Amino acid sequence: MAKCIALLRGINVAGQKKIKMADLQALLLEAGFLEVSTYIQSGNVIFRQHLPDKEAARALIEKIIADAYGFNVSVQLFSWEELEQALANMPFKNISLAEEGARVMFTFLSKQPKGEDIEAVQAHLAESESLKVNKQVAYLYCPDGYGKTKLSNALLEKKLSLTATTRNLKTVNKLSELLKE
Repeated sequence: MAKCIALLRGINVAGQKKIKMADLQALLLEAGFLEVSTYIQSGNVIFRQHLPDKEAARALIEKIIADAYGFNVSVQLFSWEELEQALANMPFKNISLAEEGARVMFTFLSKQPKGEDIEAVQAHLAESESLKVNKQVAYLYCPDGYGKTKLSNALLEKKLSLTATTRNLKTVNKLSELLKE
């Protein structure tokens, strides 16, 4: 059984949908997931799955959260290979991880968006920003910081008619390292 990462959308942000990672870790272990660990408080859970496929694992995690906390959380699962592919496809090649790793955002999309929807989103970019979409990952370079961009998860979800969760380059890089261990 290979390790997977679950990325939870929209938890522990501005006091909303609070989930303590230690509590979530215990719930997943109780449900049969193996070697469960978490990384920072933004909903990154690494584990070995005990179910036949990723879809079953994703659905179970969403159900566990809904049952335990009374709210719904969108979950996306990735293998190490999928995370590595997302890193390899990053279009901003001259980025220093140490200096600009928090300014490059990986938005993981629940499905591949339509070309015309991506074009419509481009209108919301600031002049200094750059957005590239490769299959189910939107890469956003925001040199002024993610807090200042208009391209939030909420806007992307609305304009692209899907669900999304975002992590910066530093976090995605660290998650890949943790999955590889």
